[in-house]
Amino acid sequence: MRSPLIAATLGLLLLADVAQAQTLVATSNIIVRAFERTIDFTSDTTTSIRDSKIVRAAHDDAASFVASDGGIRGVQLEAAFDTLRNRVPEARDASDQVLAEAILAL
Repeated sequence: MRSPLIAATLGLLLLADVAQAQTLVATSNIIVRAFERTIDFTSDTTTSIRDSKIVRAAHDDAASFVASDGGIRGVQLEAAFDTLRNRVPEARDASDQVLAEAILAL
């Protein structure tokens, strides 16, 4: 009687481990893609962008935006998008998703 229960419990634990591993891989992929895209923005302006209070204040909004696949758009994030597009020529044509990932990578 206990064997099926133990087997079921072990199966659920294995599934939970696989789900966690997939989440870690997905998170790593997001970070790597954001870093690769951020390379496009590296220049002398990167330091001033990284030091920008507006961009730094949008970090949490950017995380919500990326996690919700663009569904949550905070006011601070919108201000950061405007700042980036005004200061960095490469950012003018970038999607909001790319900019949000770049903010997270800074």
